[in-house]
Amino acid sequence: MSRRNIHAALLVILVAGLVFATAGCEKLRVSRLQANHHFSNANHHFTEQKYRLAIEEYERALHYNPDLVQAYRFLGESYKNMYKPGVDNESNNERAQSALDALTKALEIDPNNKQIIHSLGDMYDKMRKFEEAEELFLKILEQEPTNMSNYYVVAGFYKRYAADDNDLKSRAEKMYLRRIETDPENPEGYSYLAQFYDEQQPLPEFDKAYAAHMMRTEMEPENPLVWYTLGVNRFQKAYRMQNVLPKAEKVQISDESESALLKSLELDNTHAFTYAYINMLYRNVHSKLYPEREQSFIQRADSWLERYREVRKRELEREKLERELQRGEIR
Repeated sequence: MSRRNIHAALLVILVAGLVFATAGCEKLRVSRLQANHHFSNANHHFTEQKYRLAIEEYERALHYNPDLVQAYRFLGESYKNMYKPGVDNESNNERAQSALDALTKALEIDPNNKQIIHSLGDMYDKMRKFEEAEELFLKILEQEPTNMSNYYVVAGFYKRYAADDNDLKSRAEKMYLRRIETDPENPEGYSYLAQFYDEQQPLPEFDKAYAAHMMRTEMEPENPLVWYTLGVNRFQKAYRMQNVLPKAEKVQISDESESALLKSLELDNTHAFTYAYINMLYRNVHSKLYPEREQSFIQRADSWLERYREVRKRELEREKLERELQRGEIR
């Protein structure tokens, strides 16, 4: 074959290759456009909480682009939103499995995506599959050990399963303590730890919570909410344990409650529930501690109760006004 004929043949092959490549690229481009179109429609339906329509559109998007990780993620989220925890029937179990399948596929494509890991863990959590959920929540913590919110996610997860399980309570407590160790100068960590102790059942761990509250008062001495929660903690212990504590200890605790609540009012006299707790302290604790002065404490409690009602009324009026402003009802 002559040099001219060789060049001609090569040119034909090259042109043919370009034609097929161009056709392939065009097909791919159109496919991606179709996937994006259906993905956009699906997102709209998801935002409108029309999950069945969202599922149909996410599946169409994946037909055109099987690697669209966010389509798998929100397909799983759609099934999850339709799932009813605790309901054991065929259709609900199918939704659960479909959610797991879609979220697992999303994680296979993007194995380090925190949102997907959390969503899959949350789905296992809703299904009460503790070990699978725990593994995923701990994986988030391993990925971002300096992200404070991750400790609360894991601690909250353990709290949901704890009930009377002291081991799980201990794991939750360790998460709150690790959060504080990671950022010991941040009062938020002590706030969550105190709340954890205050919410223990059947009886709060009053003194552990008190220690955490006190740390907050050192860090935020001008924060009225800190003094309020401290006062509530002391009131709850004095009230709920008044039949078992020695009188001297009850006197000390009730005095601590009064001092903290009055300090809160000194910093902010617009918080209605501070007045409510002082009322309850005088009515339900002080009057029992000092029976010879019972009528005096009841009268003082009535005065605080009246002030609570006045301030609470103003709070409710302000909240109503804010709602109306948000809805645009006031011109």
